[in-house]
Amino acid sequence: MGELAYSNGINRGNDKTHSPPNGYRKSCWYEEEIEENLRWCFALNSILHTGASQYQDIALLDTKPFGKALVLDGKLQSAETDEFIYHECLVHPPLLHHPMPKNVFIMGGGEGSTARELLRHKTIDKVVMCDIDEEVVEFCKSYLVVNKEAFHDSRLEVVINDARAELGGKEERYDIIVGDLADPIEGGPCYKLYTKDFYELSLKPKLKKGGIFVTQAGPAGIFSHTEVFSCIYNTLRQVFKYVVPYSAHVPSYADIWGWVMASDSPLDLSAEELDIRMRQRTNGENRYLDGKTFLSSSTLSKAVRNSLINETHVYTEGSARFIYGHGKNA
Repeated sequence: MGELAYSNGINRGNDKTHSPPNGYRKSCWYEEEIEENLRWCFALNSILHTGASQYQDIALLDTKPFGKALVLDGKLQSAETDEFIYHECLVHPPLLHHPMPKNVFIMGGGEGSTARELLRHKTIDKVVMCDIDEEVVEFCKSYLVVNKEAFHDSRLEVVINDARAELGGKEERYDIIVGDLADPIEGGPCYKLYTKDFYELSLKPKLKKGGIFVTQAGPAGIFSHTEVFSCIYNTLRQVFKYVVPYSAHVPSYADIWGWVMASDSPLDLSAEELDIRMRQRTNGENRYLDGKTFLSSSTLSKAVRNSLINETHVYTEGSARFIYGHGKNA
């Protein structure tokens, strides 16, 4: 759905080979269709790289407001200036709620930022990052310098495989499993990894006793949360005893974003306890998340709380919900 346009009114659509004509570079814009009648656009300094794998289209843009931005299948995945909000929210709550996390499995995460945040934790001995798309992983290794150190950390094992197959084919169990997958879009590579069957039959058996699962769960705004956030939450409630939804504003996403954390062990640390564990366990300081911020993030608005309480839809392959847009194979 993402498009590149120039100020002379010429819309270049998904043309991967066109370079902006002389005199128009400063008015090159990236435009993403959020929903049918809503578009989000921002100015570009340049188009750094475009490509395509068998699974998805790939682009790296140098944007004026958000720095370098990774775009997959026309959906902005991560932007240089604010990706720390997303990745701190995804990684640190489950690791801090676990008494002593040592090994972690990442579903997706090819960008490397999730691994970077995990490897800041002193208790971690091993991180397995399993991404289906080797071209995305190699692309990010080459172009996202901020994660260079993480990719060279001896504790990180990068596996190119489907996460369901990888989890099912190994005996190893994990303290934490992280779902850093692309959004569930029709024709995309990931929507089957948001289903009840996957959570119940493939994922949960690979958690150790006291293990915690966390997943990104799509837009969680006052209107957008009904796309997938509420049903991912309700689906996990069918599988785990304790389920905590939370959200934060990520400026480059043009919306509030949601995550869901789930376990069969209680997830009820106070802000003070979270801060103590953060000081003891992590190298460096978070820019966004601390104990009070997490408690605030997990206090959802009245409308969203009521919607989640009343949600009855369970995510299955036959009744999948998608965010607006479509993947390469739609």
